[in-house]
Amino acid sequence: MSALLLTLNDVRLQIGATALFENASLNVGERARIALVGRNGSGKSTLMKIAAGMVEPDQGDRFVHPGVTLRYLPQEPDASGFATIGDFANAGLDETGKGHEAETLLYELGLDPAANPAKLSGGELRRAAIAQALAAAPDILFLDEPTNHLDLPAIAWLEEKLRALPSAMVIISHDRRFLETVTNDTVWIDRGETRRTGVGFKNFEVWRDKFLEEEEAALHKLGRKIVAEEHWMRYGVTARRKRNMRRVGELQDMRKQLREAKRIQGGPNFTFQAGGASGKRAIVAEHVSKSFGGRKIVDDVSVEIARGDRIGLVGPNGAGKTTLINLLIGALEPDEGKIKLGTNLEIVSLDQRRARLRPDMRVADAVNDGTGDWVMVNGDKRHVATYLKDFLFGPEQWRQPVEALSGGERGRLALAAALAKPSNLLVLDEPTNDLDLETLEMLEEQLSAYEGTLLLISHDRAFLDNLVTSVIATDPEKPGRWIRYAGGYDDMVAQRGSAPGLESAAAKPKQKPSPSLEKPKPAAKTKLSYKEQYALENLPGEIDKLQTEIAALKAKLDDPDLFARDAALFDKTAKSLAAAEETLAQKEEEWLTLEMKKEELES
Repeated sequence: MSALLLTLNDVRLQIGATALFENASLNVGERARIALVGRNGSGKSTLMKIAAGMVEPDQGDRFVHPGVTLRYLPQEPDASGFATIGDFANAGLDETGKGHEAETLLYELGLDPAANPAKLSGGELRRAAIAQALAAAPDILFLDEPTNHLDLPAIAWLEEKLRALPSAMVIISHDRRFLETVTNDTVWIDRGETRRTGVGFKNFEVWRDKFLEEEEAALHKLGRKIVAEEHWMRYGVTARRKRNMRRVGELQDMRKQLREAKRIQGGPNFTFQAGGASGKRAIVAEHVSKSFGGRKIVDDVSVEIARGDRIGLVGPNGAGKTTLINLLIGALEPDEGKIKLGTNLEIVSLDQRRARLRPDMRVADAVNDGTGDWVMVNGDKRHVATYLKDFLFGPEQWRQPVEALSGGERGRLALAAALAKPSNLLVLDEPTNDLDLETLEMLEEQLSAYEGTLLLISHDRAFLDNLVTSVIATDPEKPGRWIRYAGGYDDMVAQRGSAPGLESAAAKPKQKPSPSLEKPKPAAKTKLSYKEQYALENLPGEIDKLQTEIAALKAKLDDPDLFARDAALFDKTAKSLAAAEETLAQKEEEWLTLEMKKEELES
């Protein structure tokens, strides 16, 4: 068993009238790799600061083994007061003789030690802070959202560095793949308590769901026991007074236990507003180019995006992902080439910087464009307080200014504003930033059911793998060129041989991919499998049968007297119609996917 380096016991911290923690604990042993998880607002960052000695709790004990060194990486590093980024990265390292290591790390991260911190982007400042933290090689590293503002190559670099360090680590992150790769234990902050799971993050969700099911079953059992005791009190045979008083006391204790049981707060509950169907070809770009300051960001790109496509854009920071998306949706004019948008497009965008959320605007104004206190959602008029409740905002928050919100709350508000509008083309630029795991899971679930076209920029590899059917990534050989790959993020990496931006660290693919947006075919497969070929041949017949069934159901519902004559039959027919239309959409999607795959293999 590894020696304990740091312990927190029975920590309590009250903010306002509410206790953020009660009896919270944290034990960090040698070489521990702990993922600290919980909802936004549960106090993850605060508990980390208490462990790092930056915040004093109201009560509880903190013990750090003598001689143990600590380093803390905040969510928003502050380099003010430093003349150069090298001075910032070397802060506190001179006495350890590790200053040269900080500069080496800066160069590995693509930063000039002589650069002015005031001129750095958020991502560059975070890289400098990471260099400062890692160079110290402390006994314990506290990392609060270390992957924020980092691109995929930088995240891969950080994973490799952290795995090689002997330091113990406590990590807060919304990047599930990062947590799975780097950590091997999980501490869950739940309703003011810390629960050590003893499992890695990969198995955390299964552990959590089982815990909540067992907790709910125990509370249900307690409720039934109370009912039985109350029945005995009213109708049971009178026993000795002393025995009766004991049971009265037990009943009161059980009632108190049930009353004080802190059931887990309901999760987010939101849906996307579906717009009308767009044309079959949502976007067609032909030989599009765009330059800034003499540098070609997009060079001779041609791509066709069909209705219902789910496309992820991947590449290093500065490669031009946002520029390419803005060109594709018509928000930016190309220098060369042309872009044709499909008919009946209803585009809703969520930008990375959440620019629509002005600090001085009310939370309510973000979702209704300042038109009052009501919002139209799927044809229904709802008060903004009720609508925002689905996104976990309290009734008092809709009047607050946006600047009063946390980063996670701003992320949920940006989603609420985007989802309040109907769309059939959804453009999401880093939508997972600052979202907690439960909101992220709900977002994934809703996006999976979204019937429109999806364009997604994200550095969350698990998010991409779970949602997209193709990936557009930078060409490793020529800046400004982009290649389209079939499948999700892992499929793209398998076809390229390395992640975008990491080509110099991996062997190049034997066959150079075509510098175009045509999807490359897997080299090992030249034809459809028997199962796929069988499905491709039989799906048209199944689709025709479903279309006939749908037409018959619609004809039955067209009878204006059906509901009055037989309400149950009307409901049954309506449900059958909805199920048939959903099955038809799935069959058509399956046929289209197989047909495209067949064309790719034959070409």
